[in-house]
Amino acid sequence: MPWVCSEPSRRRRALLTPLLVIGALLVIAPAPALAQPQPHNRWRLGVFPVTGFLGYTSHYGSRLGPGGSVEPHAGLDIAAPLGSPIHSWWTGVVQEVINDGACGVGLVLRSGLYEHLYCHLAGTAGADLYRSGPVSLRRGQRVNGGQLIGHVGLSGRTSGPHLHWGVRYRGRWLDPARVLRAMAASRASKRLPPPRVGGSTSAPLQP
Repeated sequence: MPWVCSEPSRRRRALLTPLLVIGALLVIAPAPALAQPQPHNRWRLGVFPVTGFLGYTSHYGSRLGPGGSVEPHAGLDIAAPLGSPIHSWWTGVVQEVINDGACGVGLVLRSGLYEHLYCHLAGTAGADLYRSGPVSLRRGQRVNGGQLIGHVGLSGRTSGPHLHWGVRYRGRWLDPARVLRAMAASRASKRLPPPRVGGSTSAPLQP
């Protein structure tokens, strides 16, 4: 399964508009309009995937790639210091262990009809096994929401340490920023505290 995943050029990254941080979440301008499923009312239980958050370096949608041409970017790039912990957005199962030239070392987790992608990880991947420090995950292994699943690295097509985080529903890419906004709005309507990194025990997400 191909994954389009990379960072923009340094010049393009330097031109990105600064974003407002609200707790661990950012409110960012919407990507180009795409038909997407309505936010799930249980998204408030999701977990922000990165510890050591520094900012967003590339949005979801069309952008200028490293070669200067317009290309799709089916995820959100979240900058963090090298080695920062990465946590699973939701309870699910390891569907795929990746090691290629674009995503680098990565994981795909499945939660019901959702898949969440984590690219540019530190560690090693091969033979359906991913290892990074104390983390050891195999294809088919169950993980809990908020569980430590890896660390920010420099693998694959990247010019700096960050997590490329993607979310798909029924095989169709979603804008992860929209997911984060829905998480924040849902929690606010329930008067719940902002999402924390780790500590979630959420069940697999259903449609």
